[in-house]
Amino acid sequence: MKDSFVFTLSEYDKFHVDGSRRVNINDATAFQYTFWNPTTGMGKKHMYVTPQRFTDEAMDLLYISLMVFCVDRSVSRKKQDDAWTRNLELYIPVKAYEKWEHCKSILVNALNFLTGDHWTIHFRKRVTLTEDEDKYIKCRWRYRCSVKRIDTDVFCMLSGGLDSFIGAINLLKDGKEPIFVSHYGGGKGVKIYQDSVVNSLKIQYAVDSKRFFRFYAASQNGAEDTTRSRSLMFFAHAIVLASGIGHHVDLYVPENGVISLNIPLTVMRLGSLSTRTTHPYFMGMFQKLLTGLDIDISLVNPFQMQTKGEMMKTCKDLDFLNAHYQDTLSCSHPDQGRWTGDAVGHCGECLPCTIRKAAIKAAGLDDVTTYRHHYETETGIESLRSYKLGLSTPKDSYAAIQMSGPISEHLHDYVSLYERGIKELENLINLL
Repeated sequence: MKDSFVFTLSEYDKFHVDGSRRVNINDATAFQYTFWNPTTGMGKKHMYVTPQRFTDEAMDLLYISLMVFCVDRSVSRKKQDDAWTRNLELYIPVKAYEKWEHCKSILVNALNFLTGDHWTIHFRKRVTLTEDEDKYIKCRWRYRCSVKRIDTDVFCMLSGGLDSFIGAINLLKDGKEPIFVSHYGGGKGVKIYQDSVVNSLKIQYAVDSKRFFRFYAASQNGAEDTTRSRSLMFFAHAIVLASGIGHHVDLYVPENGVISLNIPLTVMRLGSLSTRTTHPYFMGMFQKLLTGLDIDISLVNPFQMQTKGEMMKTCKDLDFLNAHYQDTLSCSHPDQGRWTGDAVGHCGECLPCTIRKAAIKAAGLDDVTTYRHHYETETGIESLRSYKLGLSTPKDSYAAIQMSGPISEHLHDYVSLYERGIKELENLINLL
């Protein structure tokens, strides 16, 4: 069965396809996003700080990512024949039509890998501006004297997690002046930790508020909770902003290399059931897409060959990290505690929480993170048992690193990374 969607950007676009569901991405009853009204910094004027206007190609990418995320949230996996893989068809309007037609296969392959589904994309030429785009162009001119432009050659994703926090610290200690981009969806958990991280960085390194952007996006039809395409939307927000700089930009996506390989330690994290956001194969495809679109941005994961513990040990401001790492979030489901009256925070039992604990131990620090549980719940007991089983089961390291996607370069380095990451986990798990 194929789920087909015709997307528009305004009520005036009457394009339709028989049998397809029509969705106006700018209709708040179907989808909500705050790109034109960021929730941090200077409000609406925040969008006018880049030296140049956002490019058509980058704006197209943002809208595509929102549409993909909308579909990802709207179509249930449980109803599919294998209870997972969906057949998804999208009709999308774009400004840079010729370039997107040329790069279509790259986009489709990237989406197939990222979400584990089968995607079909049909582009059509868009010639009109949306209401928000028109306001943006006019207001850039109106505020040309009152809003000071900012320049940089570095953007950095800032999720509120430990990895991106270390990435931000290292860039600032190196004297860089990044623009930081955050994103959150439903729930308050991520937002609370992002606030803590941003405030800490502002105070410690005297970073101007206008260098922090945060955006919200959520589908109003949430039939599916896996949302593996969220990372594409996360990247796209930063890419649009970076396109307004007017010259080459490095986009830092800080994540430890073990997690980026997405190697399933247990059957609970097999394949696209877990994130593939920074897997080298996806990053390579996404970089190829940007190049094909003439978007002058390089994706950089500075921690591709480091474990989480190694990242902590080599952080360029260890005292600051030690004082504030507890304000970062690693948990897969931080909001679950709200249903039992607990505060938003770390569950203490999921694999990301466990990797966090192992990293802090490897760094030689006392773990002052607050965890709701310590493997005493039914879920925690089962999780710990599966971790121990996964670690005790012999694996061919060269085969293991390719379980979630092909690795064609630096095989020996990735094997070494994987084995160091497993050792880091074993040093914790063996004590539990």
